Parts: sequence; C-alpha cells; structure tokens
Amino acid sequence: MPCVLPRYGGLCLDRLLPAVGAHLGVPGCADDPFGLADARRYVVLLVDGLGFQAVVGALDVAPALADLMDGVLELTAVVPSTTAASLASLGTGLTPGEHGLVGYRFFVPDLGRCLAPLNWDVQVSPETVQPRPTWFQRAASAGVGVGLVLPPEQVGSGFTRAALRGPGTVAAVEPKTEAEATAWVETVVRAAAASDRSLVYAYHRGLDHVGHAAGLASDRWLDALVALDRLVARLRQALDSGTVLLITGDHGMVDVPADHRLTIEDRPELAADLTRIGGEGRFRHLYSDQPQAVAARWRDCLGDRAWVEERASAIAQGWFGPVEPLARARLGDVVVALRQDWAVLSRRTPVEAKLIGMHGSLTRREMVVPLFSSVPFLERLERRPQP
Repeated sequence: MPCVLPRYGGLCLDRLLPAVGAHLGVPGCADDPFGLADARRYVVLLVDGLGFQAVVGALDVAPALADLMDGVLELTAVVPSTTAASLASLGTGLTPGEHGLVGYRFFVPDLGRCLAPLNWDVQVSPETVQPRPTWFQRAASAGVGVGLVLPPEQVGSGFTRAALRGPGTVAAVEPKTEAEATAWVETVVRAAAASDRSLVYAYHRGLDHVGHAAGLASDRWLDALVALDRLVARLRQALDSGTVLLITGDHGMVDVPADHRLTIEDRPELAADLTRIGGEGRFRHLYSDQPQAVAARWRDCLGDRAWVEERASAIAQGWFGPVEPLARARLGDVVVALRQDWAVLSRRTPVEAKLIGMHGSLTRREMVVPLFSSVPFLERLERRPQP
C-alpha cells in the first residue's frame, strides 16, 4: 500500500483559507489553486472525520453530498492526518512543520513534557505554543466579517486559541435534534449575512465521534452520515445565492480490528530506549537518545505493517512540509506511520484501546478528504490531480 504524501501549497487543507482570502481581498494571499467560485461570502463547513473514500462509498444514503459530487476535489490532509495538525494547518495556512502543532500528542521541550493540544492539558499560553497569526485574524484585519461557529466547550479553549483564534466566535450546540439543527443552521446563516464580505468557519464533529466509537462499517456511522447530509441540505437551502458553501474534512479513518493492535509496553523490542511516547495508535512520535536503534527494532518488529523513519528522513520526504526549529524539536526522534489497518497502542493512553475507527497515518483512506462546493469550481490547471 503506497503512502499518500501531503500536497502542501496545492490541493491541501493548508491552502484553503488563503484561497478564500484571495477572493475576499485579504492581503498576502497566494493564487487560488482550487478554482473556487468568486463570491463575497464564504462558509467553510469542516466535518471532522470526513474521508473521501468513506463518503464516496456511502453516497446512496447522502443525496445532498451526492448532488455535489460532479465537481468534488480531492484534497490531502496534513501529516499526521489528525485533527490537531489538520485544523491548525487550515486555520493558519501553515504546514505542521511551521505551526508546530505536530500531532495528537507531542513533546514540547520548553515545557519538559508532552502536550495534547485538543485537551490543552498543560498550563501554558496557547499563543506561546503557536504564535503565528491565523487567517481569521488576517481576514478580520482586512475588513472581512469573520465568524466561527463552534461547540460551546471549544469557544475560548486552548486549542481554539492556538489554531483558530479570531473574532466573531459563536457557540452552537451540536445539532442532534430537529430544533438543534434549526438553531445551528440559523446561527451559521446569521454569521455569513452579518457583513458584505464574510468568512464563516463551522465545525461539525458527529461523524468523527461515531467513527471512533463504532467504526465506519457500522450502522451508527451510516446514520451519522445521513444526519450530516440532511444538515448540509438545510444549510445549502438557507444560505443566500451570494454565499459559497465549502465542505471538507480534516482526515479520514480506518477501522482497526482487535487482532491488528500491538501494545508497546507488552513488547520489549518496542519499548526499549524510549524516553517518551507521543502521537496516537496510527501515528507515533517516539522520543529517544538512541533513534537509530529504536528505528531498527521497530522496522524489524513491524515489517511491512508500518513506515518507520528517523526524524530527518521524514522531514526530507516532505511529511511535515517546511520545518522550522520550533516544530522540529517537537517531532519524534523516530516517527511511525501504520499501514493497512494496524495500530500500535500505549498503556499510557488507555482510551486508545476503546477506539474502533482510528486515523493519523499516510494511507489514502486517512489522507484524502473531499472539497465540495455549492457553486461549481472554475477550471484551472492547478486542479489537475497530482501524484
């Protein structure tokens, strides 16, 4: 199974908001590689866990998304293909090697410990951990009306401040009931209509939660996709004709069977010489004073079940894009991306063992996400598939 490398600077999540900014007149925006329809108002709906292959395989229960398939683009997530890294790249327009939020869990030398950015489990300023401005801040400075529609607990959270900070943040309860769906759609529509030029980011997490808990092969996941599809249909109908709705995901997902799970602490050859363990089941940051020995043992143990690289090699291959010193120090001395449907778990993070659907690696199912648009894309050379 070949790995899928990120198309940083092209058809990748890191270029989406700069492309929108180019249409809204935000200074410093590069050309739009996607061929977005020109408009003065954009709504970007980020569906956590919306992988391209999974949704294409279930379009019979998702007519609203199926209606947008003719012009859909295939984007890559970033590496690792996980929420913290992908949303930080979306929000900042930077690669993980630039913004420094390099995974689900990673070592921060200045803190002397690991940080899990989605939970923000360390007493440190988010603006210190990720100091670069976001595209929401840059758009607002250019006079664009900015709105972020987030679950209540994410408003003002450490991760939001680090990766998505900007004005106009609004709390909206996850739309599980009819009344909640109506209120959620109304909130997004109001935010989009509040300014003549506007950029609204709306986050939806239901698909990801069900995928982790029940797996993509479950009826529960299909039910969650049906609910999402109905929400998309309602939102598309409620937005005025001058607003472009863009729908994408931060990563896909792979169901990991029970007999394809290894536990680091149960295998001395994997646990030896490790000072810290970061990442998650499908993508590991391994910290060690003996990286060559660790990499060799992990390769011997895992064989064709994983890509195992020392830090410099992974950087040279383009996994993390351009890498600045702040981020380089946070990457594992050895990084491990699992192939097929394997995972390497750690007893230090026992919640991993409860998950069925996982992500983070470089497989197509995890790395490729769709970009749907309510208005057809323009034909541009940059949109041609890249190897």
